[in-house]
Amino acid sequence: MKKAETAGADGAEPTFEDAMRDLSRIVEQLERGELPLEQSIALFEQGIKLAQSSQKQIDSAQKRIDELLSVDADGKAKTKPFHTEGDSE
Repeated sequence: MKKAETAGADGAEPTFEDAMRDLSRIVEQLERGELPLEQSIALFEQGIKLAQSSQKQIDSAQKRIDELLSVDADGKAKTKPFHTEGDSE
């Protein structure tokens, strides 16, 4: 049985697409109801971490979109530096 990965090979968070794929596999395994309790709990925990990581990525993307679409009272685009989590401020 394949175990879902919650981080990339370098320890970084998985991409959104990888997290969704792994989360889907976890849900399928849990829905079957064939796993021992401890393994089910471990998979559930992995699923929670993947969901949190994905939500963080969605929030970051939404922030970027909001910044890109913002305009001032004159209808001109507002611009400001955009910092990602890995940037130093």
